[in-house]
Amino acid sequence: MSAPQQPRARIRFERVSVEFPSKAGPLRVVDDVSYEIGEREFVSVIGPSGCGKTTMLNIVAGFMRPSSGSVLLDDRPIAGPGPDRGVIFQEYGVFPWLTVRQNIEFGLKLAASRVPPGEHEEVCRRYMQLMGLAEFADAWPRMLSGGMRQRLALARAYAVRPEFLLMDEPFGALDAQTRSAMQDLLLEVLQAEDKTVMLITHSVEEAVYLSSRIIVMTARPTRIREIIRVPFGYPREESLHEKPEFGELRSHIRELVMKEYAAQARQTLRNTD
Repeated sequence: MSAPQQPRARIRFERVSVEFPSKAGPLRVVDDVSYEIGEREFVSVIGPSGCGKTTMLNIVAGFMRPSSGSVLLDDRPIAGPGPDRGVIFQEYGVFPWLTVRQNIEFGLKLAASRVPPGEHEEVCRRYMQLMGLAEFADAWPRMLSGGMRQRLALARAYAVRPEFLLMDEPFGALDAQTRSAMQDLLLEVLQAEDKTVMLITHSVEEAVYLSSRIIVMTARPTRIREIIRVPFGYPREESLHEKPEFGELRSHIRELVMKEYAAQARQTLRNTD
């Protein structure tokens, strides 16, 4: 039997390094990092706080550029933000002065929107229903719970039909039960609409449950500690958490991450001596 083909690379990091200015001189945050994210892959990036995970996502989003090396999108250098990439942050990213419907419509009305004007109403209605927000179409974000505001952020990101979904701790501020429900909702939507996903998370459990591959990063300056292929197929259900194989993989990744936190603590101690 022939080996399964690797998905076509859509996002490629090629020897990427990032430095920021500091009083003590250039501070290297990312150090010579190379990896790929294939078409329709769900890749999570996990590592200690402050190691440069969000920096890498911001480069893919087009918000900043590497100090050296390159990040390619479909083999072309990323020149800036674009409607092909939907970005979702932990802070919900919804406009408080717009209603639920208006928040979703906002991206559809931009000149760069990938959705034809004649489809705006239908698309808006579809995502309100999909995210369970139809009854709150005219509600203000302040009237919604944290989970509902995050569903609204997802709806707004999906409505413009991005090919790539870039997520930075999107469920980090939610309680455990709401977070679990949001993870399942995300998987349901991805089953219906193929996307290539890059997720930044501190949760090992979340990374294992959602991802097809996990990239474990070292303490700063961040390098790749290990790239792990998750052996569970899709669709996934809550019962997966109880399987011994899930627990073994979770324990392995948690051990890697905790070693990097310990390395980071030693580094901080040396810098304060």
